[in-house]
Amino acid sequence: MANRNVIMLHLLESDTYEFYGSPASLFDKHEANELLIAQTSLNNHFSKQAAQGKELVYRNAYCEIRKSEVYVKPSTRGRKKEA
Repeated sequence: MANRNVIMLHLLESDTYEFYGSPASLFDKHEANELLIAQTSLNNHFSKQAAQGKELVYRNAYCEIRKSEVYVKPSTRGRKKEA
């Protein structure tokens, strides 16, 4: 079973959802002052939550950011067929 990280951004004001593959890609599109948290602070927050076994969620007055996993079917690309 293959899993990949997914970052879900919920912008509360406009009630829109956006999905990203990493916190770095999230901050390619949004500024830290727009989300009211810096990338390093978000990474630290998720690390602390994971160490405590808690759900990986960051909330403030502007947005909610969740880190989770999405199942990805294993690829057979590049594998040689057995005879």
